[in-house]
Amino acid sequence: MMLEPSIDQLLTKINSKYTLVTLSSRRARQIQDEKIVQIEKPTSATNVGIALEEIYADKLTYISTEYKERR
Repeated sequence: MMLEPSIDQLLTKINSKYTLVTLSSRRARQIQDEKIVQIEKPTSATNVGIALEEIYADKLTYISTEYKERR
């Protein structure tokens, strides 16, 4: 079974695997609770898969905040 979109395709949208996992898992929980998806006719049967499809379709983005060390 192949994951669509592939990890390589997703990393063109979000440059960090950690951010990708965090964002998709939070969105999957939101889909589970609210039953609202942002794309028409998702091909995935799982909430995580739907979240990844939303990321690839540019329907789900994030705002990066810079981490500053305390001095």
